[in-house]
Amino acid sequence: MQWTLIIPLKSLARAKSRLSDTAADGLRPSLALAFAQDTVAAALASPAVGDVAVVTGDELAGRELATLGARIVADEPGGGLNAALAHAAAVVRAVSPACPVAALNADLPALRPFELARVLDAAAEFPRAFLADAATIGTTLLAAAPGRELLPAFGPRSRARHHDSGARELLLDAVDSVRQDVDTGADLRAALALGVGPRTAAVAARLLIPGQ
Repeated sequence: MQWTLIIPLKSLARAKSRLSDTAADGLRPSLALAFAQDTVAAALASPAVGDVAVVTGDELAGRELATLGARIVADEPGGGLNAALAHAAAVVRAVSPACPVAALNADLPALRPFELARVLDAAAEFPRAFLADAATIGTTLLAAAPGRELLPAFGPRSRARHHDSGARELLLDAVDSVRQDVDTGADLRAALALGVGPRTAAVAARLLIPGQ
């Protein structure tokens, strides 16, 4: 079974503010775009993925990610992350009503295609399922089987919220690259240790990162 992934991306100018201790204002948009590019490229290379839809209102990001093969969905509701995901899921399902869909974070620069496939294969066993992030507080992936609503509840403490919504938590080992999102300098160091994609590596080379 091949999945359609929905990847949300906010305006690059507003992205990754928590990286201010690691990246200057002028570099954070470039980092956010690089994260998304490496995430999308790895997702499209996964054998479990048939399509990637990026929901964004950022024109530059939309153009760059479309060149990688992503479908771009306009962030029409403008009501925040969960509204954007619900809107994109509806757009995807209007074309392919029977497809399984999964929301995936845009800041997984170390993503490995076959680790993502393991997660999606496990998610296929349940009506809805999610994977907690490396910090075990948030969520990096939320999946919904055909005919099931995604019901995204991303944001602070989303692991608990997705659990409370009835989604099954996926307890898998050896999928670190799918868990390692990047919000802080420490997260970026952890992602670099795993091995990031080429675009993130190029931008990160311009940073002075303690411990690297």
